[in-house]
Amino acid sequence: MQPWAQPDDIRWILENCHTWAIVGLADNPGRAAHGVARFLQQKGKRIVPVHPSAETVWGEQGYATLADIPFAVDCVDVFRRSSEAGQFADQAAGIGAKAVWFQLAVMDHEAFGRAGDAGLRMVMDRCPAIEWPRYGPA
Repeated sequence: MQPWAQPDDIRWILENCHTWAIVGLADNPGRAAHGVARFLQQKGKRIVPVHPSAETVWGEQGYATLADIPFAVDCVDVFRRSSEAGQFADQAAGIGAKAVWFQLAVMDHEAFGRAGDAGLRMVMDRCPAIEWPRYGPA
């Protein structure tokens, strides 16, 4: 098993992270972030859209950056290209998040190391909606 997809970390994040900042989430039903955000919301998670347009999505106010969110975030879920994703892992540590989740095909090994060094749990190349049946709370 890859170090960035450890079942214990996946399970911990799905069980213990209640507020999810979703980087790249805009009000576009054609994008994967839109459906994953709705899934998480239906599982009782609070979703926080993070997108330069700061749109409201699924009834939740959006913010242009992670630093703009005026309350605590547990997990930063990143829907960005691998080449851009690492900065959000660093920002997650900066805002006091507990975890970082990089979506399918999003990988940055250096960011994974930095997140771990900062004390964050991190998952890469996985989707919480796919992992939920196996590792999510009942």
